[in-house]
Amino acid sequence: MTESFANAEVRSSPAERLAAIRAEIDAADAALLDLLNRRASLSLEVGSIKKNMGPGVFKPLREREVLESLVRRNPGPLPADHLRAVWREIFSSSRALQRPQNVAYLGPEGTFSYFAGVEYLGHAASFHPCGDIAGIFEEVSSGRCDLGVVPLENSLQGTVGVSFDFFLSHDVFIQAELFSRISHCLLSDAPSLAAIGTVYSHPQPLAQCGGWLRVHLPTAALVPVESTAAAARNAAGNGSAAAIGHRKLSDMLGLGILARRIEDLSDNWTRFVVIGPRAAFQSLPSPEAGGAADKTSLLFTLPDKAGALSGVLTLLADGGINMRKLESRPLRGQSWRYVFFADVESDLTARRHTALRGRLEDVCTSFRILGAYPAGPRLEHNSGENSCEDDRDAS
Repeated sequence: MTESFANAEVRSSPAERLAAIRAEIDAADAALLDLLNRRASLSLEVGSIKKNMGPGVFKPLREREVLESLVRRNPGPLPADHLRAVWREIFSSSRALQRPQNVAYLGPEGTFSYFAGVEYLGHAASFHPCGDIAGIFEEVSSGRCDLGVVPLENSLQGTVGVSFDFFLSHDVFIQAELFSRISHCLLSDAPSLAAIGTVYSHPQPLAQCGGWLRVHLPTAALVPVESTAAAARNAAGNGSAAAIGHRKLSDMLGLGILARRIEDLSDNWTRFVVIGPRAAFQSLPSPEAGGAADKTSLLFTLPDKAGALSGVLTLLADGGINMRKLESRPLRGQSWRYVFFADVESDLTARRHTALRGRLEDVCTSFRILGAYPAGPRLEHNSGENSCEDDRDAS
C-alpha cells in the first residue's frame, strides 16, 4: 500500500499537487483562525482583570519577552522578521480588545511619524494627528490619548530639542522606543524624470536628497512645504510635479515611484519614543517580577557649582552603569541655567538601584526618571524598502 501510494504521488500532475497543497493551506488557515480567536478570548479576559489593576494595556516588556521566546523557538522556514511583524499586529489586536488605544502622532496622516507608529503599534490602534509636537504631549498628559509617538533624535541631524523641552512641562513617561531607517522616494504621476519641473517636500528631505536632485533634476524648482504628506498631495494629479517622501504615500495617494532611496547618506535613522501618562508608568510591575528594562531615561538639574555634573557621572560609573546619551537644554524662565536629559543602559527603577537613586537625588537639585523600557527595535520594512525619517523630526 505504501509503495502504491508513493507511485500515485509521483504520477500526480503539477496541477493536482497544487490543489493538494492549497487544501493543506486552507486547513492550516482554519486552524490558525481557531487559535487566533482562542487568543482573542484570553485577551478579553486579561482586559477584564486589568480593569481592577490600574490603567494601561501597552506592556512593551511583556511583548518583548513573548517575541524573543517565539523567535528562539521558531524552527523556520518563517523568517524571524516576518514572525515579529505578524505578532506586532496580534499584539495590536489584543490591546484594542482589552481597551481601544488612541495614539497621538505628528500629522497629517502619511508623515513618517504616522508610518513608524503604525508599524510598531499595529493597525488596530486609532491614530490621531497633531499639528505639532506640543499637541502630542498635551493629548497624552490630558488623557485624551493613551499613547503618543514622539520623534526624539536623528542619527545625522541630532536631537529634536523641542521634544526634550516638553518633558519638563508635561507629566508623561517614556514607555518604549523604536528606530526607523530613513529612505526617501521620488513620488509622481509623471511618466519619467524628464517631465518633472517642480519637486515638493519638507525642507529637511530636500536637503537630505540635495546631491541626488542636483544630478538628476538640476533644473527642477524645489518647493518646501510643511510636511512630506502635504508634498505628496500637492504632486498628486500634477503630471509635471513630484514629491519626496515615504514610499507608502505611493499606495495611499496612488502615486508612482520614479526613484527609490534617493537620500545622499544611507545610514540615517530616527529614534522615536512612545509616551504614556503617569498612571500607566506607576502601574508597571516591578522589574524583578518580569524582566528588567534595558534603558532608563533621566531628567535632572544641578546646583551651580564646580564638579556638579562630574558627581553624577561618577555615581553612575561607580555603579557600573554606562551612559549612552547626555543632552543639556536651557531651563526656561531661568537664564543661563540648564536641565540635563540622559539615557543609561540599566533599569534604574530596579530595587537593587534604590541606594544609587537616593545618592543621585542628593547631588541633583531635581531628579526625575522619565521611563525604563526595552531597547527599541530597528524597523527597516520587510518589503525591501526602507523607512523614512519624519519630515519634521529633527527640525
